[in-house]
Amino acid sequence: MIVVTGGAGFIGSCLVWKLNELGRTDILLVDENGQSLPKSLNWNREKVLDYIEKGDFLKRLLRGELAGKIETLFHMGACSATTEQNREYLYENNFSYSRLLAEWTLKNGVQFLYASSAATYGAGDRGYCDEDAITPHLTPLNPYGESKQMFDLWLLEQGLANRLAGFKFFNVYGPNEYHKGDMRSMVHKGYEQIKKEGRIRLFKSYRQDLADGEQKRDFIYVKDVLDVLIWFWRHPDKRGIFNLGAGKAESWNRLAECIFFALGKEPRIEYIEMPLNIRDQYQYWTQADLSKLHKTGIHFAPTSLQDGVADYIRHLDMENPHLISSNAGNAAGRKGV
Repeated sequence: MIVVTGGAGFIGSCLVWKLNELGRTDILLVDENGQSLPKSLNWNREKVLDYIEKGDFLKRLLRGELAGKIETLFHMGACSATTEQNREYLYENNFSYSRLLAEWTLKNGVQFLYASSAATYGAGDRGYCDEDAITPHLTPLNPYGESKQMFDLWLLEQGLANRLAGFKFFNVYGPNEYHKGDMRSMVHKGYEQIKKEGRIRLFKSYRQDLADGEQKRDFIYVKDVLDVLIWFWRHPDKRGIFNLGAGKAESWNRLAECIFFALGKEPRIEYIEMPLNIRDQYQYWTQADLSKLHKTGIHFAPTSLQDGVADYIRHLDMENPHLISSNAGNAAGRKGV
């Protein structure tokens, strides 16, 4: 059996879709309020063994009820809001819960793959290299990044990072992010803005050496993320904490142009003030160093920004924009665990 925590969320539900596409339906989907709208729309057409709330899953796990039943645990679940300021909440969800899962999988010989974040790099003052020796010197800009950094550091300090696989996701965009509100990618927000107003709004730059909209991010399409996760799943001997981005920094202006191009429209961009509460936490440039990833032997050729945006918008233009497996079933077909 495969467990996917955060399985009703963005990347987690896409992973469930991908596993279904590969013929794996023996999936235990774990999340918080994942059976309620709108998150349930991300996965309610996929085939899974069962759904369980994250708290109940942890209790069953620690009571030994699932011993010998789990092959792989994909830990994609977390509080992913970069604006969350409640450090206790982030500690419980992003560190403590992750630590308990990691300890259990290592004790029980279960493959463990988890989601870290590029937010651990902060402003990028030390670059975006994922070598273990650099990790302790990183300074995240917000409590979310700190909580992710805390788990990465714990693994390194305990000498456990080489016994599992973690991924520092950069700016992931793609289908099934619709429930995320303000945390959705600019592709989805921009698509809606163009449909309603014919224009896209981007934050102004507050650096004199950088024009408005020329702030850069490493944007990676979610289907590329899935390809990497599946490769590591199939190569359990490949372990460590890796960057997962496209390896290329692209400006917000360029992203906006790709959205307009996919919709067959001329670009219209309005630059707006950045909220005061995020100005001091803003990353002006990110670009994943993929050297360590490539050393594993993986053949990774990320989708171009233009092609990724075009494919995503193809989904957005559908009546149902969610990913739905060709092997999709329905909730009535669940067997339970």
